[in-house]
Amino acid sequence: MVLYTVNRKYEEFATARLRNQKIEYLIQPVDKNKINLFFGRPECIHAIRCMVTRPLNQLTPEEDFILGAMLGYDICAQCERYCARKNKNMTSA
Repeated sequence: MVLYTVNRKYEEFATARLRNQKIEYLIQPVDKNKINLFFGRPECIHAIRCMVTRPLNQLTPEEDFILGAMLGYDICAQCERYCARKNKNMTSA
């Protein structure tokens, strides 16, 4: 699975290429100028549709960890990120 943050002016070009190649995708608005374009295997995109229902900076530490793992990020780095985010949430509660 891939996450590509792109200027909205390239949205039609990018999605047309994905459709032509029969690659599943999901668009998530970032702001008025940018979108997050998730694409990859249908199973992954379905999971993203279920899990990413709000801006990425609002994901729980657990959702953020799962997303990072799905994107192929370094698992040890994801563990460190998870613990840091979890500790931050615990101290601010």
